[in-house]
Amino acid sequence: MGTEGSVGATTQRSLGLVLGGGGIAGIAWHTGVLCGLADCGVDLSGADRLVGTSAGATVAVQVGAGRPLADLFDRQVDPASLATELTSGLSVTELWERIAPIYAESTDEEDRRRRLGRLALDADTVDEAVRRRVIAARLEGLDWADGRVSVVAVDAATGQRCVFGGSSGVDVVDAVTASCAVPGVWPPATIGGTRYVDGGIWSLTNSDLAVGCDRVVVLAPIPDRTMDAELAALGAGVTSVVITPDAPSLEAFGTDVLDPASREPSARAGRAQGRMEAARLAPLLVD
Repeated sequence: MGTEGSVGATTQRSLGLVLGGGGIAGIAWHTGVLCGLADCGVDLSGADRLVGTSAGATVAVQVGAGRPLADLFDRQVDPASLATELTSGLSVTELWERIAPIYAESTDEEDRRRRLGRLALDADTVDEAVRRRVIAARLEGLDWADGRVSVVAVDAATGQRCVFGGSSGVDVVDAVTASCAVPGVWPPATIGGTRYVDGGIWSLTNSDLAVGCDRVVVLAPIPDRTMDAELAALGAGVTSVVITPDAPSLEAFGTDVLDPASREPSARAGRAQGRMEAARLAPLLVD
């Protein structure tokens, strides 16, 4: 299986697309933004590298496997096409009440990640197999398809980052299930005897994994405090553009990004935002 640092460099003038964490609303928003950009001739689905974390892992695999953006959008807004999602039973407010002490009391980042992993391992959640079926339904039999996609998870015991991809030997559904295993909400995913949790506890975007790309687009449903440093670490010659939710998109997210009811409004708001962002991104695609 892949580990941090296993992603190699790509060719010059390559494009990296980084899709960050943001719950069910984030999946819908990513899809809408990408579709809105494509509506205006800025199609990012052919990016040389796709880095997906949590919500972004689902969309990275879907896009990397070649699913048309219009089809992916329909799956977010058409009642006949919506995949079944579980209701977590835990509000974002309740989740924060559980994890806030960990952030307050941790001695450093590594300690924080281990504590979050322990919370995940100890939490009373749905069965792991039940959660995996939800992710499988999202992916609809898709596979890694090619070497463009990297999916980020974190070892629940050690707090170390792991990067899964087509060469990792890990089933794509298992990798995405791990990347989406929000501590305290969903069960850690077991891969090769190791339990993994949401890649967002390392970083909500993991933008540094776009290493080797000289143009990078980041879609960040929830901006991460480490993102600027991650992008800076890519090098002075790298041009990056970050898209975060505008006011209508944030309103569409509502108060709980894990709520399945957020899908349609978030997708539609994201598509509208993507259309508005197209002019800003168009120069990035000019060779």
